[in-house]
Amino acid sequence: MRKITIIGSGRVGSTIAYSLACRDFVSEIVVIDIDMERALGEALDIRQGLPYDSSCLVYAGNYNDAEGSDIVVITSGIARKPGQSRLDLINTNIAIQKAIIPQITKYAPDAVYVMVSNPVDILTYSFCKLSGIPENRVIGTGTILDTARLRARLAEYCGIDARDINAYVFGEHGDSSFIPWSIANIAQVPIEDFNKTACLHNRMTMEIDKADIEKYIRGSGAKIIARKGATFYAIASNVCHICKSILWGTNTTMSVSAMMRGEYGVDDVCLSTLRIVGHNGICGKVTPALTEEETRKLHTSADVLKKIISDIGLSCN
Repeated sequence: MRKITIIGSGRVGSTIAYSLACRDFVSEIVVIDIDMERALGEALDIRQGLPYDSSCLVYAGNYNDAEGSDIVVITSGIARKPGQSRLDLINTNIAIQKAIIPQITKYAPDAVYVMVSNPVDILTYSFCKLSGIPENRVIGTGTILDTARLRARLAEYCGIDARDINAYVFGEHGDSSFIPWSIANIAQVPIEDFNKTACLHNRMTMEIDKADIEKYIRGSGAKIIARKGATFYAIASNVCHICKSILWGTNTTMSVSAMMRGEYGVDDVCLSTLRIVGHNGICGKVTPALTEEETRKLHTSADVLKKIISDIGLSCN
């Protein structure tokens, strides 16, 4: 029996519920939302489409229905409104999180918590500080989406399956994120050498333009939001990847946001580096050597986040 509770039935939460149900590795999905009618409608719509795809039970419920959950996915929160500052958004979403924490942890004290709401690094940190849940069982989606965008773009450049690409985005899920190119490779070949060593027939390839790729990664979310109002398919797929790794205990390395405890000289802040995800959440870490410049960028990203944490009054000690 594998049970997942999703808090929030907006476009992100409902798409995650649908994506999980269609993959058929979850037995039961509970959808919780302050707007119960919305949650009921989303759960019913998903459930009626499953007879051809999955045996998963999907239903809307209350917090007590989360009892026995292996994973709780939190998508609740608001998007920034015109005229609203980033700090205003953060304070509002932390207030929502504070209202949720005692209700959900009462019924799912042993679950792994996956934070999806933005700003994800700050909310992952506040959940660690406020919930009493062990840090290894609190995971933010972090830069896993940025990493997926990076691999998709590199696949377009190189004409090769994205699954053969090992490249990551580190740091904040935001403007201070960066690509540690020194550890990136395609089919075990360093990025810089791939075009010289690869021989592809009838496939168009281009010289890798790092500046263009970094611009593409940073601008993708805004472009999608401008064109369709929100991003939800890609993040739903990423959350499924995290959940599958937890439920199946695959010990998969991924760039997710988690509490830093001295890695690369960074402490007491949540951001994305390489973590091993399996049973019980974060079950290990990988710390490949970074260049001096990459380490400096990671520290800059940490400082950006710590400044926000200080501004909103969450302790950094």
